[in-house]
Amino acid sequence: MARDILETKGRIFDIQRFSTHDGPGIRTIVFLKGCALRCRWCCNPESQSFEIEKMMQAGKWKTIGKDVTVGEILPEVLRDRPYYRRSGGGVTLSGGESLLQPDFAVDLLTACKQNGVNTAIETTGIAPFDVIERFLPVLDTVLMDIKHINSDKHKEFTGKSNERILENARLIAERANKLIIRVPVIPTFNDTESEISDIAAFAAGLPNVDEIHLLPYHSMGRDKYEGLNREYLMGDIKSPDNDKMQALIRVAESYGLKAHIGG
Repeated sequence: MARDILETKGRIFDIQRFSTHDGPGIRTIVFLKGCALRCRWCCNPESQSFEIEKMMQAGKWKTIGKDVTVGEILPEVLRDRPYYRRSGGGVTLSGGESLLQPDFAVDLLTACKQNGVNTAIETTGIAPFDVIERFLPVLDTVLMDIKHINSDKHKEFTGKSNERILENARLIAERANKLIIRVPVIPTFNDTESEISDIAAFAAGLPNVDEIHLLPYHSMGRDKYEGLNREYLMGDIKSPDNDKMQALIRVAESYGLKAHIGG
């Protein structure tokens, strides 16, 4: 008997409609629970643990995380198909890290493709490549973070080294329909022109990659750490200003890449 992909279960913590920053066009973002990294600046700390949690928000306890089937959330994704068609949008899986729930994520992406919906994923690329291979046939766009080229500094700020990530980027670039490199620009971590230059050089050397997005640091998730009774490790670090970001854009463009702030 054929397996019913609509019955596959996964754990999510949010669904956001009408996003214009997580892939082309107007998109619905499905946020999956659980991540292998512990980035100091993460604006969704409630995404990191796979466990269902309680977080204090606006003076009330909120349950973070719920178990759903593909069939239960597919209608939520499909309800905005008219907007997807007009804008070139679709669905994006985010997190957390979708690669850590491959059965659910791949089946959800497959169901979207079966219904004519454009698909994308935001990923750290941290999983073994045989897991990533399962995703590629049902993805139109891969939005992959390259946070730093230096493995020691990457591990210091994220908890994990980056050798697997960089190797996976090379393999994804060879096989994906479209790969866009994204760089969270984080003061004290990777916001110098030399560090962005290293990342841009790496991106430009990947086959079939011509686009890079620089995402300026912000502290809008800071209150969530307090709500989870966790320390916010970025302190009072300020967001990079527009002049800084424009200078970094010029660095990335010098490698022949189409560079954007945000996206």
